[in-house]
Amino acid sequence: MRVELKPMTRGLFHELFRGFQYDPDVFMDMEMFERARGTAYDPETTDARYDSRISKNDSVTKAVMLGDRVIGEVVLKHIDRDEKTCELGIHLIDDSVKGRGFGTEAERLATEYAFSELGMDAVLADALIKNTRSQHVLEKLGFEFTGEEDGFRKYRLDKEKYYADRDNR
Repeated sequence: MRVELKPMTRGLFHELFRGFQYDPDVFMDMEMFERARGTAYDPETTDARYDSRISKNDSVTKAVMLGDRVIGEVVLKHIDRDEKTCELGIHLIDDSVKGRGFGTEAERLATEYAFSELGMDAVLADALIKNTRSQHVLEKLGFEFTGEEDGFRKYRLDKEKYYADRDNR
């Protein structure tokens, strides 16, 4: 089964965070991971997070769907319409959906959306230095490593390169 992206709704956002499990690979500070991991789902906090996310004019949030089940979210944030760039982020619900290609496909779909629907010329991304799984996915999709900063590996994918690579496959 393939994943698809759908507009994030309040209901899907709640569904995602009701079952969400934090991943230690996305925390530089393991004490913060332990605190986050011990946090129970809270409807009011989830509503506030949804309202904050959706009200931003410089981001687009999509639900990653596997059939009728939400398994994650992709976010295109820091959309700069003058520079025609944005930044890609992804969160999957738990380990049961990781390592199965769903995140790769979701990031590919989000990248296509950024180029074709938002008119971006480049998509940026970063991954914690210790998050080699995320780095691998970005590199598999054609993102080029541009440097390290503050514990993150930075990446960039230009529209022309993306479509040239895709058409040559």
